[in-house]
Amino acid sequence: MSSPLRILLLTGLVIGLLTGCNVRQSNSALAHGEIAPRLATKTLADVGGDISRITTYRQPDERMYQYSLDKALASGKPILLEFATPGHCSVCDRQLQITKAMLDKYQTQVLFLHMDQYMNPEAFKAYKVFGDPWTFVIDSKGRVRFQQPGAMLYNEMDAAIRNVLPPGAQTTH
Repeated sequence: MSSPLRILLLTGLVIGLLTGCNVRQSNSALAHGEIAPRLATKTLADVGGDISRITTYRQPDERMYQYSLDKALASGKPILLEFATPGHCSVCDRQLQITKAMLDKYQTQVLFLHMDQYMNPEAFKAYKVFGDPWTFVIDSKGRVRFQQPGAMLYNEMDAAIRNVLPPGAQTTH
């Protein structure tokens, strides 16, 4: 294999690893300002408290599995909705670590939900998610205000959340 071709292939591999596991850009994704789809999703209560039946995440935070998506949207609070399947995606695992840090910071102002493809595949379909991780931030009126396929940095996620908070809102961290 020639050197330029080898470099091109390695560059593609590195970009794929940095942007996520099996993420495909799609024109069919939800549009900014679109009403977020409402559907019942599994909660910790639905699985009898057995968190392994709702996520493949090795270090889950029970706070991300308290609300069904339809109930979260009816709450009138902003939502950070993280689509990630860490059982097959190391980037998803890192993404969920950042999500948990945001949960600690904004837990009184924002609802945080994690959807695992194996446990809530209907949510992946409804939100037109092709691959993961994929992050949505939904405002208090249920409109999509931010979405990003692939991995995010801490500061990127923080800025997306702050954009849906009322002016002057304080963090708990």
